[in-house]
Amino acid sequence: MTATATQPMATCSDECLLRPGNTNCGGCGMSIALNMLGRVLAGENKTFVIPACCGIVTAGAYPTTSYNVPTLAATFAASPAFASGVAAVRDINPDDNSHVICWAGDGGTYDIGMGTLSAAAERNDNIMYFCYDNEIYGNTGGQRSSATPVGAKTTTTPRGKQEGKKDIVAIMAAHRIPYAATLSIAHPADFERKVKNALQIKGLRFFLIHSPCPTGWKSEPSESVELVRLAIGSGLFNLYEVFDGVRYFTNAKPDGTDPAQYYEKQRRFPKDKLDLDAIRANTKREWEYLKRMEKSNPQM
Repeated sequence: MTATATQPMATCSDECLLRPGNTNCGGCGMSIALNMLGRVLAGENKTFVIPACCGIVTAGAYPTTSYNVPTLAATFAASPAFASGVAAVRDINPDDNSHVICWAGDGGTYDIGMGTLSAAAERNDNIMYFCYDNEIYGNTGGQRSSATPVGAKTTTTPRGKQEGKKDIVAIMAAHRIPYAATLSIAHPADFERKVKNALQIKGLRFFLIHSPCPTGWKSEPSESVELVRLAIGSGLFNLYEVFDGVRYFTNAKPDGTDPAQYYEKQRRFPKDKLDLDAIRANTKREWEYLKRMEKSNPQM
């Protein structure tokens, strides 16, 4: 159900961020993550700022909306700047205890929005930033972004992307923000713990969510959660958190799942372009790096 100008906004429970009847694709990782986030934030005052992405198309056409919270549509490059302004107004109002939340895709985070995100991080603005990473420009036709993994076919890399994926969490941690973490729709308890922890922290808090896109990934909608589970089990996507840019903690150890199982469930990866031995070696290096960072945590 959507709300019109004459209908009340409260058309679903308080934990509902995304109303039923929205236009999102079946199996959309972003939709699943929004539902999970809504349960965690139930009872909290919150305002969303969303740039150009699938997340703002979700809202629908004015005067209707699929969102159950105040939502500001930002330009592609500037959702952190918009959110900083909203937070500044909140902070001068002693009765306003709301959380200002950016909800953005990988294009508006890794690429087009990187400048304003870096600026907000450098200022340590008191906002929460969630990147639902579907590894493509999903809203504009499935072009490659710097979040697209090596080997993936997109509309602009029809033979498979040649470059690797940008390490956005490391970039954000390098700003020495108070908290950065990865989230999984296949690990709801870890998801809830991290978000609730972040609610107690002031400053810029950054979250990266591995977000399957059946349309872009050429995968089955019913297998979206399983894909994320396989990514974590194989070490292709790791669950960890970073405090103050220097203290690392891993949250789920890869269980030895072969990365091949993850790739086999998606038709975006040409089989003749994948070097699975190199991928296995890289996932091992990435996990060993995180464990070294965790072991070297400073006493603070």
